[in-house]
Amino acid sequence: MNRLTRITSILTQLQAKKIVTAKEIANRFEISLRTVYRDIKTLQEAGVPIGSENGVGYFIVDGYSLPPIMITEEEANSLVISQKYILNQGDTSLIKNFSSVLFKIKSVLKNSEKENFSKLESRIAPSYINEPFVSNYLSQIQKTIANNQAIEIIYHSLSKNEKTTRLIEPLGLYFSNKAWILIAYCAYRNGLREFRLDRILNIQKTFQANHYQSDFNLTEYFIQKYQPKLT
Repeated sequence: MNRLTRITSILTQLQAKKIVTAKEIANRFEISLRTVYRDIKTLQEAGVPIGSENGVGYFIVDGYSLPPIMITEEEANSLVISQKYILNQGDTSLIKNFSSVLFKIKSVLKNSEKENFSKLESRIAPSYINEPFVSNYLSQIQKTIANNQAIEIIYHSLSKNEKTTRLIEPLGLYFSNKAWILIAYCAYRNGLREFRLDRILNIQKTFQANHYQSDFNLTEYFIQKYQPKLT
């Protein structure tokens, strides 16, 4: 990768995250920290308002608008695989949002790239061995996790065949077997619980913030969950 391409890619990386460390940049492009500092200085001298905080990282100053980012054909083609998985994962809200993003991405492709993209769409298929359970609230729940918000849900428990209203604080999500699973603190049960998204019948926003385990770590959760079974 030549220096101009690398510097442009560093600018894209800075756009994609609130704070980016020099080590993250160095690891991504397999360059030294000294080279990172030099590239950042080049961007700053070119007029890009890049700020820095000692011991934290670099950031682009709020309010600065960068030109639209172009993507390569290889990057666009990688989205075909993502598209196939998403179409087969069962949540209608995620399918709708991804389809909208895909239309926007396709709009910036050259005609030849659009033809190649369409060819790949017709020639790549996901596994249909397991049919996922259909759910509708993944995108909405993602937003509550990102914004640290509590919600009220109506949940249909199959084990007891009952519907209950729960005030929960969403903490994490994962896909297991055929369904999306929400990990949340449940005020009704006063503890962490897992909810299948296809069993959530309704969601209501609340004005309450998520106060439980603000430092929740999904990896640590899985370790605690499965460790007893491994020993």
